[in-house]
Amino acid sequence: MPLDYNNINSPWYSEAERSWATAQDWTFGDVNTLIVHFRGEVPDYIETAGGITMSAAGTDIWGTTDEFRYAWKRLNGDGSIIARVDSITNTNVWAKAGVMIRETLEGGSRHAMVVATPASGVAFQRRLVNNDTSIGTTEPGIMAPRWVKLTRSGNTFTAQHSADGVTWGDVIHTTSPTSDTVVMGSSVYIGLAVTSHTTGVGCTAEFSEIQTTGNVTGQWQVAEVGVEQPGNSPESFYVAIEDSAGNVAVVPHPDPAATTLTDWQPWPIDLGRLTGVNVGSVKKLYIGAGDRDNPSPDGTGRVYIDDIRISDCVPVEPNEPAMP
Repeated sequence: MPLDYNNINSPWYSEAERSWATAQDWTFGDVNTLIVHFRGEVPDYIETAGGITMSAAGTDIWGTTDEFRYAWKRLNGDGSIIARVDSITNTNVWAKAGVMIRETLEGGSRHAMVVATPASGVAFQRRLVNNDTSIGTTEPGIMAPRWVKLTRSGNTFTAQHSADGVTWGDVIHTTSPTSDTVVMGSSVYIGLAVTSHTTGVGCTAEFSEIQTTGNVTGQWQVAEVGVEQPGNSPESFYVAIEDSAGNVAVVPHPDPAATTLTDWQPWPIDLGRLTGVNVGSVKKLYIGAGDRDNPSPDGTGRVYIDDIRISDCVPVEPNEPAMP
């Protein structure tokens, strides 16, 4: 069952409800566990003290128009951006994650970027004219994790990469340039870009050691460039039980970003955790995303739910035969 959640507006949590006309007795035999199988989707954007995790689909950042997710701030004049691409999902050998300076948020905008890939090397790519064909310089044999750096001086953009964030080298391939002229206005966008290079398939990249220089302003904002991007806002996932007397017990998943777990997994819940509820007289079962007890505005996404059971057995993965 897909469960779409939208916690931007009150009541700031989303849930599905299963009710029974006759109260259910969950105390028979040796039953001791409620098991819910679920999975989420890739995270759209997570910002922590250590860095940023971001996912995106899209055909590519290349050609005459781009499809990607972009975390950006504003840069006025000269400046630079550095980031360590810690990891990137191999949705395609040319999936890309790296640093970018871009004139607009339109798909065909002029830009320059330095990206790491899962299997194609480090690349300095740019579009010199709006809606024109991109060009690139690729240094093969170097993949994530990798530090990447892009520097703007006037209209000159220089691409570099590093194994340790200290010693930097230009992105070099035969005689291709490591710098190029891209004419942009003074005020531009500067940030992090991710594309899966595979339409409709989410690719996740992790960034750390993010640094900028120059007149960079604002907090991180996120744009979906060229196409709507997949991904879940990280949310709590919970199960709640209500008995025939109207008592409710809520059990949150131990991972506060459970909606971003992408593998099917069983979540075993000890019935002993349902304090204050008579599990011998269960009237309603709720499954939801958000914080039911302390709701506050949050994000959107979708989780999938399957194979809900009460059991005295070790939980099994979906599609595996149940234990007798």
